[in-house]
Amino acid sequence: MVTPQRIYLDYAAATPMDERVIAVMRPYFSELFYNPSSPYGPAREVRQAIDGARAKLAMVMGVKPDEIIMTAGATESVNIAIQGVMAEGGHLVTSSIEHHAVLAAARNYDHTLVAPTEKGVVTPESIKSALKPETRLVSVAVANNEIGTIQPLRDIAQILEAERERRREQGEAAPLYFHSDASQGAGVISLNVARLGLDLLTLNAGKCYGPKQVGLLWAHSHVRLRPLIVGGGQESGIRAGTENVAGIIGFAEALNIAETLRRQEIERLTDLRDLLQAKLTDAFADMEVSGYLKRRLPGILHVTWPGLDAERVLYALDMQGVLVATGSACAANKGTRSHVLVGIGMSPERADGSIRFSLGRHTTEEEIMEAARIVIDTVQRERSR
Repeated sequence: MVTPQRIYLDYAAATPMDERVIAVMRPYFSELFYNPSSPYGPAREVRQAIDGARAKLAMVMGVKPDEIIMTAGATESVNIAIQGVMAEGGHLVTSSIEHHAVLAAARNYDHTLVAPTEKGVVTPESIKSALKPETRLVSVAVANNEIGTIQPLRDIAQILEAERERRREQGEAAPLYFHSDASQGAGVISLNVARLGLDLLTLNAGKCYGPKQVGLLWAHSHVRLRPLIVGGGQESGIRAGTENVAGIIGFAEALNIAETLRRQEIERLTDLRDLLQAKLTDAFADMEVSGYLKRRLPGILHVTWPGLDAERVLYALDMQGVLVATGSACAANKGTRSHVLVGIGMSPERADGSIRFSLGRHTTEEEIMEAARIVIDTVQRERSR
């Protein structure tokens, strides 16, 4: 996305709202302001609009509309999934490279963090070895938001189904659910939950060109959730509070646009990412590319220059209008070393020399060529300093 002298390559952190999304949201800030729980005609029209948006969201995932819980973003969705399931006790399994929302929620319960491979893959075998008879929930993201590795969710789901079958045969009553934070997958990965083998799924409108602070949790009808927020009984009693009408309408529009464009965007972003990678690789023989290169998000390129001070490079690039990140926005805000890079066994010297480029819908080949030129010049200057 080009504004005057600015090249934005941090789409994994935030996406700009699509103009079509803004257009469908606008009436619900003004003439259609009614509370959808009110009994009169205009309010019923707003309720119908919410129901229609929920149905559109459900269609993308191949689920029932009444299984969708609207939330104020992915973090709340993750917390409802984890705390709602784990409220009855038991054991939780997740990986050491999950989003901070998952890791922070997991700390409140008996849990096991499995280590990924150096390419960031959470293997089915590692999940299997971490399971206990009392394990109630496994949570693994669709794809890592820093290095882009896409996880083998279907294979993990098969491991969990085998454990459920063992429990049935042994007469054990403990349920076992599979949750995934798919925030980074919208628009680039199929979100059909049956194919993924999930029981719960988190999505974030702010990652697919929709409004920020809007998300959802899909929970299969067989999942037992304890409410986190009680009140007026909205969202099937799981998440009370007057609905964010404009946000829900916008989310549905954004996700449907992303799904419509998905196949062409995968191809386009892959070509642009590979172009940027080739330009940087040609310039720096010692540059390392992180993640599982055979199966990664098309719009993410994570690279490392050992010994480089990436924070200085980031600042220098910002001054030249190239906006990138050294990792997730959460880690950057805290000024800490990325737990993802630590989790895949990257040394401090390499981790501190890492930059994430994340491309999106408005990224052009012209931008990539210009960004590559600026990055190469900047890194070479910093190395010769």
